[in-house]
Amino acid sequence: MMSDPGTPTLDQLRVFLTVVEVGSFAGAARKLHRATSVISYTIANLEMQLGVTLFDRKTTRKPQLTDAGRTVLAEARMVYSGINGLRAKVKGLLQGLEAEIHLVLDVMLPSARVVDALKVFRETFPTVSLHLHIEALGAVTQRVLNRGAALGVSGPLITNLDGLERIAVGSVDLVPVAAPSHPLASASVNAPGATREHVQLVLTDRSTLTEGQEYAVMSARTWRLADLGSKHMLLKEGIGWGNMPQPMVESDIAENRLVLLDLPDCPGGTYDFTVIYRTDSPPGPAATWLIERFKAQAAQNL
Repeated sequence: MMSDPGTPTLDQLRVFLTVVEVGSFAGAARKLHRATSVISYTIANLEMQLGVTLFDRKTTRKPQLTDAGRTVLAEARMVYSGINGLRAKVKGLLQGLEAEIHLVLDVMLPSARVVDALKVFRETFPTVSLHLHIEALGAVTQRVLNRGAALGVSGPLITNLDGLERIAVGSVDLVPVAAPSHPLASASVNAPGATREHVQLVLTDRSTLTEGQEYAVMSARTWRLADLGSKHMLLKEGIGWGNMPQPMVESDIAENRLVLLDLPDCPGGTYDFTVIYRTDSPPGPAATWLIERFKAQAAQNL
C-alpha cells in the first residue's frame, strides 16, 4: 500500500525554489550561503518526503525539473508566497503609523489625481514625511523593487515580476497631438502610414526592465526623451508629433497650441495604472490610505 507524502518544511521549499530560480545547486548554495552538499541533501530529503523525483540530474548538466517537479513547483510557490504574505501582514500590524513614505508615481498620472491625494494626505497624516519621486515606464517598478520607494503607481506592467502586489487604479487616455503648424495637423486627411514620415517624440525608459520594448512607436524617425515635460514643450514648438495624456493637453487643444491628430494607424489608446508594492514590505496605515485614495479616484473617474 502506497504511503501518503510527508509534509515538507518551509526551508526545504525555499531551497527548492532557489534551485529553480538560479538554475543550479551550486548557484543556490551561493545565494543561500550554504555548502552545495547541504543543498543537495535538502533536495534529496524533500524528494524522499514527497515520494517523487523533482529534478532530472542524469540527462543534463544542470538540474532540470521533471513533470512531477513542475507540478510541485506551482504549489510550492503558492505555499511560500502565502507564508511570506502572512509574515508581511503581521509586520504591517506591528509597525504602526509610518514615520515617512517614499512614493513613486508614473509621470503619466494626471496632476489632478496627484494633487487630490497628496493634499488630503497632508491633512490626514501631518506627522508622516512624504518623499515623492516621479518616473516613467519601468523606472517606477524598478524603484519599488530596489526599495527606493515603498509604494508606486505604475503604468502597464508588461513584464510579469514575482514579489510584487498589484492593484488596478484606473487609467488615462492617450491622444496623438502636434502643433497646428505641423504637416500632420494641417493635412485635411492623413493616410495610413503618414506618421512614418515625421519625427515622433517618444518617452523613453530609464530602467532596464522594459529594455528593447516599444510603446506605440509608429515612426522610423524618433526622438527619445526621458522627461514628459520636455516632450510637451517640443510638441508645442512643432518639432514632432506624439501621444500625450489627454488631461495634460486639454487646455493646449482648446487654445489651439496643439491639435488633436486624426491618424488611422495611431488613434491613441488607454494607459492603465497599477498600485504596486513589494509582497515582503506591506503598506502601513498611511500607505494603505493612499492606495484607497487612488482606488477611489479610479471609481470616480477623476
